[in-house]
Amino acid sequence: MKFTAKQIVATAIGAALFFVLARFLSIPIFANTYISLQYAVLGFFAAIFGPLSGLLIGLIGHALSDLTSYGAWWSWIITSALVGFAFGFLLKGIKIEEGEFGKRGAVRFIIGSVIIHAIGWIVIAPVLDILIYGEPANKVFVQGLAAGLANMVTTAVVGTILLFGYSKTRTKSNSLTKA
Repeated sequence: MKFTAKQIVATAIGAALFFVLARFLSIPIFANTYISLQYAVLGFFAAIFGPLSGLLIGLIGHALSDLTSYGAWWSWIITSALVGFAFGFLLKGIKIEEGEFGKRGAVRFIIGSVIIHAIGWIVIAPVLDILIYGEPANKVFVQGLAAGLANMVTTAVVGTILLFGYSKTRTKSNSLTKA
């Protein structure tokens, strides 16, 4: 798998956006759990630039956010990386770069993002919290559920809007005709 210069630049921009959104533009809802748009941006970048970009955006963006606030919380950083990686496979076969993101792509993105966030935040993050930090199960599963639900909604709404908007700026295949 080749990682292009375009993907490297997109990954850096995506990680920076993830960091800014997570660190400075979020609304607290539960113990160290927030409503924010970083996962919509993560889903958007990963869908366009692939799983490796998604993994790195989630890993770097979340790590920077944690390290500049209360310290690295590795269970959630790892989960963000895995969520980004999964988003990279979500729209395989849909040619967003060629303007092909319609109703079918939107439905696939929304359903996929709900499943990815459910697995990530309601299962993986709480289990890692228990294994790595010895956190109480009742606390981390409630926290994971709150984060998962918030991420599902913001990703489904804002991520879909971003993908629709971006696809409309792309030239469709065979859109040019000879006069």
